[in-house]
Amino acid sequence: MSAPEFKNHDIVDDISRAGVRYERRPAKRPNGDVVPGLFNAWITLDNPSQFNSYTTDMVKGVILAMRAASNDRAVNCVVFTGAGDKAFCTGGNTKEYAEYYAGQPQEYRQYMRLFNDMVSAILACDKPVICRVNGMRIGGGQEIGMACDFSVAQDLARFGQAGPKHGSAPIGGATDFLPVVVGAERAMAACVLCEPFSAHKAYQMGVLTDVVPALKVDGKFVANPTVETQRMVDEFGRNVYGEPKTGAELEAGKALMKKGTVDLSLLDAKVEELCAKMLLTFPDCTTKTIEELRKPKLDAWNRNKENSRAWLALNMMTEARSGFTAFNEGSKDDREIDFVLLRQKLAAGQSWVGSLHDEIQPKAKKHG
Repeated sequence: MSAPEFKNHDIVDDISRAGVRYERRPAKRPNGDVVPGLFNAWITLDNPSQFNSYTTDMVKGVILAMRAASNDRAVNCVVFTGAGDKAFCTGGNTKEYAEYYAGQPQEYRQYMRLFNDMVSAILACDKPVICRVNGMRIGGGQEIGMACDFSVAQDLARFGQAGPKHGSAPIGGATDFLPVVVGAERAMAACVLCEPFSAHKAYQMGVLTDVVPALKVDGKFVANPTVETQRMVDEFGRNVYGEPKTGAELEAGKALMKKGTVDLSLLDAKVEELCAKMLLTFPDCTTKTIEELRKPKLDAWNRNKENSRAWLALNMMTEARSGFTAFNEGSKDDREIDFVLLRQKLAAGQSWVGSLHDEIQPKAKKHG
């Protein structure tokens, strides 16, 4: 019997875009045996020199890749990850933001249409989407990661939002997804304070499906030595699991880090294990189950994404313009505007039209 001639439901024939890799990897049974004719689609953000931050073209690439994987009849799962071992993704490309979109709200509004479509493409994928967190998942990277159905991380990875520290608001998914995942109070702290947290804390909060060690010292895997992994609470009953170590313990942890090497083999094994488990399920029943479980995130996302897009575009004239400029042009150790001075000037009635933008930049601190 001859194979049927399938119709092509992809939007374009060529989905390739610079900065995004798409590949089909053979699906495997739980025992490791390769299954002929079935695959897992790996979508990789490939911009490691800029911590896999996504450019406009990369956003297009992710949309097309998610659609292609969704349509591929032979694909079991989608694995969404980043190149290297430093970052999954740190969000939008701040160089592009600062040098092109800053001060151009109409252009940024069009860009945000693409960004919204990227998040929606993840939430609408007909296959389970696993975020393989190979390193930092920060800002918009955290948002597209939380849009995925599962997240598995190596334990040196850090998580968090950056919006109010860099001139934006985390309304590209974080304010929609985090309250659903971790509750209102923890979501408030994460989104407003912008303090990064460890993979172990993310696991404890319910942000991750699983976490595995990545640091290898003298041939043996060890847990992230810079965070607490052996206690759940301190003497006052407060959670300390996953919190950063301090003092001598932190220095000892840093010294151990220098002795070791990063090995992501356990991360890959855990991702393959998860893919293999889903291989042994009814495909349509799995898809329907995932679609139902996506609804709390999807409902919040669809309710807010358009007015969020409009606000983010207009914000490119004021705080976003200043924040992204500071991050792009500031030194490695000083990439934030003078927040106190900004608040003082706004309280005194100074307008954003004029010199305010320049007066609060990092370079102005040095000459003030």
